Amino acid sequence: MILPCQAQAKRVPFRCLYICVEMFLYTLSKMVAALELSKSNKDRVNTSAAFNSFKNNYLLVYSLMMAGDWLQGPYVYYLYTTYGFGKGEIGQLFIAGFGSSMLFGTIVGSLADKQGRKRACVTYCITYILSCITKHSPQYKVLMVGRVLGGIATSLLFSAFESWLVAEHFKRGFDQQWLSLTFSKAVFLGNGLVAILAGLFGNLLVDTLNLGPVSPFDAASIFLAIGMAVILSSWTENYGDPSENKDLLTQFKGAAVAIASDEKIALLGAIQSLFEGSMYTFVFLWTPALSPNDEDIPHGFIFATFMLASMLGSSIASRLLASNSTRVEIYMQIVFVISSASLLLPLLTNFLVTPSKVKGGGITFAGCLQLLGFCTFEACVGIFWPSIMKMRSQYIPEEARSTIMNFFRIPLNIFVCIVLYNVNAFPITIMFGMCSIFLFVASILQRRLAAIGDKSKTEDWAMMKERDAEAEPLNVP
Repeated sequence: MILPCQAQAKRVPFRCLYICVEMFLYTLSKMVAALELSKSNKDRVNTSAAFNSFKNNYLLVYSLMMAGDWLQGPYVYYLYTTYGFGKGEIGQLFIAGFGSSMLFGTIVGSLADKQGRKRACVTYCITYILSCITKHSPQYKVLMVGRVLGGIATSLLFSAFESWLVAEHFKRGFDQQWLSLTFSKAVFLGNGLVAILAGLFGNLLVDTLNLGPVSPFDAASIFLAIGMAVILSSWTENYGDPSENKDLLTQFKGAAVAIASDEKIALLGAIQSLFEGSMYTFVFLWTPALSPNDEDIPHGFIFATFMLASMLGSSIASRLLASNSTRVEIYMQIVFVISSASLLLPLLTNFLVTPSKVKGGGITFAGCLQLLGFCTFEACVGIFWPSIMKMRSQYIPEEARSTIMNFFRIPLNIFVCIVLYNVNAFPITIMFGMCSIFLFVASILQRRLAAIGDKSKTEDWAMMKERDAEAEPLNVP
């Protein structure tokens, strides 16, 4: 006897799915708008005019940088196929990008601490613009150079800008709590709204105006050039440790010692690598997971739904970070457990619903359940980014911030390269199951980080009381 849930998976016609996704997109938009507009005075932090000007300047630059990145993402694979390259050759190009980020990007990113974070941000713009220019060539070697340049730029994007922001924030004497406002807004705009607008703009250039698959890369170059002009005209330089007697090898040794000697930094790096590794694996796998038999799915609308879910998560994070009663180390344990459960859905649905073997058609019922889980995971991603930024600002020493942050990306890039190389060796459900395990391990490590943080605060409080007692004058009659 076959249970109903084990029967042949029912299919949802493309038009019905399109309407469902559109309704879900509209609902998420209303939720994000309602969450942002409903903030009371308790949720809002009173800041100074100088800080607001500083924050808005950074948000403008960060949004332009992310626009340059998001415009390229949906069309890289497609562009390579139009040049006639197969799946194997395209896979090698992607591996080259992540490998470059691990090797060359770590070195270039670490130079930011010594040579200047503003200079590193400008280097990001130049490197990524050159990478975009290489997309005009159908030559495999030229495209490989572009992927190497893109890998270096990615390392700078996720280290130099945050390092500059944190150093400049404290150099100008702003309140530490205000830093969370910038982080949450940067994720809300750069990883949410800008991603959606970039996707729509890219679709306009390629499909509506028929400018070809290279046009989004040209548009990305323009946004990057505008952002670079703003950086050059309005940013000041700051450094980690500009000591002349410290070469790059010494910086690496210092960063390694800091990670090895401070369990909090080591735990933070492991947590970041586990989550981001799962996230990048999800980026590669969500499309074949929802259409294993070439089902018709509205990729653009689903991507926009993911980004709105991420915006919803960043809105939630902004409230959590602004609350004095909620610690980031505590609520992130729950976020990692939820994200682990959401990526376990493809494995569970594979057991509960008999997979379809029919090619084409609409998405299956199992695919709809997975789509709901994927949106939940994207909401967790929206909470993760500002939260991990907040923890990095607390635990990573300023003098080696960029170097340590790029050290964190080494295991991440190794993991993604291994996944890309073996993408056809394991079933998709096994890959998602592995990511789910990684995220659950991240929740355990987060619990350990919270415990160590509590212990450190208790010890610091005891030392302060002891110093105050020693400094208190004796009452002499």
